Amino acid sequence: MKRPVIVLENIQKTYGSGDSAVSAIKEANVEIYSGETVALLGPSGSGKTTLITMIGCITEPSFGRLSLNNEVVYDGKWLVDDTRKVRREQIGFIFQSHNLIPFLNVIENVTLVSQMNGVPTREATKKGKELLEYLGVGDKADKMPSQLSGGQSQRVAIARSLANNPTIILADEPTAALDGERALSVMELLKKLAHEQNVAVVVVTHDERMLPLFDRILRVEDGRINEQLADFE
Repeated sequence: MKRPVIVLENIQKTYGSGDSAVSAIKEANVEIYSGETVALLGPSGSGKTTLITMIGCITEPSFGRLSLNNEVVYDGKWLVDDTRKVRREQIGFIFQSHNLIPFLNVIENVTLVSQMNGVPTREATKKGKELLEYLGVGDKADKMPSQLSGGQSQRVAIARSLANNPTIILADEPTAALDGERALSVMELLKKLAHEQNVAVVVVTHDERMLPLFDRILRVEDGRINEQLADFE
């Protein structure tokens, strides 16, 4: 059964104050469920990245209430002692640039977060190799990032995002640096992960060609969120 793993209630973010105040997000009320893919679509500067970084407990909201996995983490102030712990244990991040550490090989990149969370090396390595196999890059475990193609690097980045068994994956323009075919492959993979692993996947994108692969679309315009079903049949 799908359940809401992200709940935003009247979330707002304002930068500055007085006459110079700028509202990046205005009164966002959204529920995002396990097992679904959600696109955040909108022009540059519309508030998409601000929204995703608030969900990821990186940017502090100015007002409202944020719940992750049935736990209220923000209600006028942070209610958790360590937002980094929330990110490490519940959220996987994927960015436009894969951000692989160049002096670590692929399996070391994938297992880094797990080991930071106290998972023994052998257990983390076993899980990491299983993820790489699942994502079609199992033969790259001992390669260095410089030996990978762009699409392979992004698959490794996805494996790294899954290493801590997150319930939420937040992806900021994950296909922007890829050509059309590789971008489609990565987005299909994220949809597969959402459905097979029952993970909520939220993707910031400008690429409307990818929209048929999403279950829902949230259009962010001038800080406001307009929701629509993704019906392309």
